[in-house]
Amino acid sequence: MADRSMPLGPYAAVFAPLPAEGRAEAVRRRLGEAIALGLLPDGSMLPPESDLADRFGVATVTVREALGTLRDDDLIVTRRGRGGGSFVKAPQDGGRAALLARLAHVGLGELRDLADHYCAISGHCAALAAERADSEDVARLRRLASARADLDDEPSGIPRLEGTFHLELAAMAQSARLTREEMALQREIGPVLWLADVELGTAAGPAHLAIVEAVAAGDPGTARQRAEDHVRQLFDAVKALHRLTRSRRNE
Repeated sequence: MADRSMPLGPYAAVFAPLPAEGRAEAVRRRLGEAIALGLLPDGSMLPPESDLADRFGVATVTVREALGTLRDDDLIVTRRGRGGGSFVKAPQDGGRAALLARLAHVGLGELRDLADHYCAISGHCAALAAERADSEDVARLRRLASARADLDDEPSGIPRLEGTFHLELAAMAQSARLTREEMALQREIGPVLWLADVELGTAAGPAHLAIVEAVAAGDPGTARQRAEDHVRQLFDAVKALHRLTRSRRNE
């Protein structure tokens, strides 16, 4: 029988060992957030309980308790018998509630630090891309930017295209370290950025096109500035959504 469980390579961060204090709640939170945020694909099969216990560094009974809570939360479904196991069940709201809950617990200082970090990475990627990209790279990036500009009336496609644009820009910098850093930042804050983009709007389409034109012109300084401005624009939307989320909690 074919192995239907997910390949762990792309999801290794989800299954990394837990800190020493992690127990059932930590397992539930780690897996629950990954499911709610779409990091684990809908319908995919989780590793067996014993494998999860080894990866998280906890007892099997701890994993079993966490999975029971996830079933109660309607985030997984468990099937018995041949071909059975625990399968991801994506939330109907696409993870919006989980993202807002996460955002409500983030401090403005942390958001400011993340914005500074992301500006530095994105700006440097854009500057290097302006120096190193060839015509095919620019054409590919322009197609992504044009597609993003056309999505203002179809917000469900924004997260994928926004993330892809930034990853492509990092790849065009031809730096493996910068690309890995972009990927890490997207895992950490990307879903919240894209949610704020959808909820409040950031005019990201024109911003992407402006970055592409600077890259195509081979102008590193302008490319850096436009990329940094775009990231700051995204974080301004996140901070506005953060204030709105907290005010609703206090009502």
